[in-house]
Amino acid sequence: MQPGVDPADISSDPESASDRAPKWWQSTSIYQIYPRSFADSNGDGIGDLEGIISRLDYLADLGVGAIWVSPFFTSPQRDVGYDVADYRNVSPEYGTIDDAQRLIDEAHARGLRVLFDLVLNHTSDQHLWFVESRSSRTNPKADWYVWADARTDRLGRHRPPNNWRSELQVERAWRWCPEREQYFLASFLDFQPDLNWRNPAVRAEMFDMVRMWLGRGVDGFRLDIFGSIMQDAALRNNPPLPTVVAGLPRLQRPVHTLNTTENFELAADLREVCDEFGPGERVLLGEVFGDEDTLARYVQVGDRPGLHVVFLFEFLHASYSAKRYRSLIERFERRFPAPQQPTYVVENHDRARSMSRLGGDERKARVLATLMLTLRGIPVIFQGQEVGMTNKYIPLREAVDPIPRVFRRILHEPLNRRLPERLNRDEVRVPMQWSDEPGVGFTDPDVTPWLRYGDDAATHNVSVQNEDPASLLNLYRELYHLRREYPAIAHGSLELVPVDGGDEVIAYRRGDPDQPEAGNVLVVCNLGDTGAAHRVEAGAAMLVRTDDSVALVQGLNDERWLNLPPHSAAVLSGSVLGGAPHRR
Repeated sequence: MQPGVDPADISSDPESASDRAPKWWQSTSIYQIYPRSFADSNGDGIGDLEGIISRLDYLADLGVGAIWVSPFFTSPQRDVGYDVADYRNVSPEYGTIDDAQRLIDEAHARGLRVLFDLVLNHTSDQHLWFVESRSSRTNPKADWYVWADARTDRLGRHRPPNNWRSELQVERAWRWCPEREQYFLASFLDFQPDLNWRNPAVRAEMFDMVRMWLGRGVDGFRLDIFGSIMQDAALRNNPPLPTVVAGLPRLQRPVHTLNTTENFELAADLREVCDEFGPGERVLLGEVFGDEDTLARYVQVGDRPGLHVVFLFEFLHASYSAKRYRSLIERFERRFPAPQQPTYVVENHDRARSMSRLGGDERKARVLATLMLTLRGIPVIFQGQEVGMTNKYIPLREAVDPIPRVFRRILHEPLNRRLPERLNRDEVRVPMQWSDEPGVGFTDPDVTPWLRYGDDAATHNVSVQNEDPASLLNLYRELYHLRREYPAIAHGSLELVPVDGGDEVIAYRRGDPDQPEAGNVLVVCNLGDTGAAHRVEAGAAMLVRTDDSVALVQGLNDERWLNLPPHSAAVLSGSVLGGAPHRR
């Protein structure tokens, strides 16, 4: 029997005593840990599971509800863990299977839920399954990956089976295998062959692996590129659509390789596996791409429940603007109504640090933190976001990340400065900054880390900001604890308060379902370059403010006003009296 949680025992959890009570994941917050860069416990310059365990008290004190741990499974590390060679074991640089179990148990002991990162689309080409599969067309695992014969063009030359391109779109998705004289599909990078999920043996093995980790007590999974797992069985060509998105080439519309009907069905099938361990007690968080209608189909697959939550990445790409944010909030509220939950994310291990996108303006970072942690839904923050870590420039030629190797032959070095989040993901994966001492608290002072340290480690670190009551870290801590204290923020309703169309103020009311009269919380954020004043109830009280200059003042006729300087925010008990905010 696997150690950890027995599915039969889950029903005794008091959280599941009432079907009407919100599930834990509906009111949680998620903190992403990139294991290689979080904390090094043994002085080899690489973060590990024991390092994560040593920092769990910090996370519990911060107030996060769940941790998402990026892959640490056995891997040659060519894509830093996203090229898995054994889903059931731990890469030795990170620790052992016993360390993984202890991480689960120690997190639970502190009230933290645990999500592991699963890459279901592909494995490493060094996985024993693929080594066997590529050896012949008749071996027992010959059909465990997506193989296809070459096609012959008009001149009699062998060509790939169709026009599909990889996720990066600058390369074809098919790779030639001389042993089989066939092509295999690699939807992302050439050393990551796609699994054949139409093979019942593959599906059974992968679901059994999921059950193994659930049996050990894992609370759920973040699902990597989930929408790419099942492609068109007929291998039809994607229609061409040459364009540029975020500065990168897009050569075709992936209508036959992304978000196929079978992907939605797979979401529902995987949900059934999780529900074996208690309906709604284990959560699936999908990395999927598409419009909101497409994303919503992953959550509700016809009459079957699908993934519990999907990433909504538009905040990550959106410019800092009240108009833009308000529009996104309205759309998320409309498309993912309660009990569904939108997600809010502004940075991760693949995209630029939000502080860098904000030009280093901490005032704006504070406003963004207030929005993320008080909107209805699940905030997902990336390690170091809470201390304002910024991108570290690393030249393409020095990259550990494999993506720059694909682009180096077609792009010049200066372009790396304009598109760091797309071309060199190392720039956001540098070691977590725990202190301003040598080694930044990540590893021993005389050890060379696997990636360079950030340039802002002297000020943007946990130790220094911990001692400053007015720091960004302590604002995050206040907001996290406010989520736990006020049901209105944790799982209440959200009502946007009307403001002038061109105004740079966002205001919304969070309503406590159990105390509709007394439990309201008001959030007001000024994203403008000039001050603003907002009328509030006479009994409104300040709960959190982003700086000391945010103030409640008494006006004429017993009116009370919230004065907000440029780029500031406040959270109050009470609600808005009506009327638009006034600019000062």
